[in-house]
Amino acid sequence: MNRRNFIRIGAGSAAFAIAGCVSGRSGDGLRNVRAESPELQAGKRRALESAKELGPTITDVEVRRMRNIPGNRAAFYLDDVIFVFRDLARDRPKSCWDHFLLSAFKEAHEKYGLKAQFNIFYRNDFYYGARGAEFTLKDMPDTWRDEFQAAKDWFRFGFHSYSEFPDYPWINADYDDVKFTWNLITREVERFAGPGMFAKAVTPHWGPMSKEGCVALRDCGAKAIWCSGGNRYEYAGDRTVLPYGHGMRIENNRKPETAMFWRAGGGDDISVSACGYNHLLSEQVKLTRGTYNWLHDKATGCNFMMFGCGAPCLNLYRLEDIPALMRKVVGCEFLVHATHEEYWYKDYFAYQPDSKAKLLASAKVVHDAGYEYFFIEDKVNW
Repeated sequence: MNRRNFIRIGAGSAAFAIAGCVSGRSGDGLRNVRAESPELQAGKRRALESAKELGPTITDVEVRRMRNIPGNRAAFYLDDVIFVFRDLARDRPKSCWDHFLLSAFKEAHEKYGLKAQFNIFYRNDFYYGARGAEFTLKDMPDTWRDEFQAAKDWFRFGFHSYSEFPDYPWINADYDDVKFTWNLITREVERFAGPGMFAKAVTPHWGPMSKEGCVALRDCGAKAIWCSGGNRYEYAGDRTVLPYGHGMRIENNRKPETAMFWRAGGGDDISVSACGYNHLLSEQVKLTRGTYNWLHDKATGCNFMMFGCGAPCLNLYRLEDIPALMRKVVGCEFLVHATHEEYWYKDYFAYQPDSKAKLLASAKVVHDAGYEYFFIEDKVNW
């Protein structure tokens, strides 16, 4: 979900607030590599809990469940994807699977049955230089269309954002913001990858999505929308409660449903996070987390769920800890794990050279536990 050296919201990074990241600390020594001290985290929690506690955004719901899935299933997604398209457009390899990132995912599929959803940006960002920001999906050639089509039973692209910045791009989005971006991305994916390559489960970049935005996603064909989870607190204008200018992100074009919550799992200064309409209170989280259940919201017609079950966001943990962390969630009927594209790249300041090894290690645990991979949208039977 992000390219800074910390976890982001968005199923995707934030995606893993409750949806995916296990606790920053545990008695067996497993630890989020960027977890903060207990004292610092306690101070942040006190600041959050001094705010007014709010009720749920999603209130008129029906619990639904896919009833014809035999056995346990797993899903995987990669957030913040744009660099791989830049590389393919620039280097023009004979096969797309010659690219180091795509090759690793193909290997994981062939060895362990991995199915992967790449959640993508429409364009690169000025954060990486003005010239870099010139690249958009329009520059991606259709050279490998046949290869993508041949892989669509295990490999798809998904909606994430227009670009990496600003943070929380969708928290106060208007209906047209979301529909415009969805159409922009899907049109290009259809062109360079062919039909049937676009996923219908959505992890918004940074996570929060406005109510209008959720309706737009539904109208565009989204079958499932990621949710954050936990108690909601009122944001009353104290920008010091939230890091990185995120208070101003809430204030800009503010929608009535925007608020704050505690995102579990430690991390670098963003455990107090913003949330939008797609947020579940703790009791609602229990209904969907790690199960085939989802919540059908009668007010919007959207399907909401926790995508994760406590499985690790791979870039947050050491390679040697990944197998044990994955084994902790074995037993859930539905588990999701994920990571972020940027950590695979040598020119990224927080490069993790063991990213491929982490992917293979996590997929092996899933495979050896008897899980079968599928796409998150396959959990929803409509």
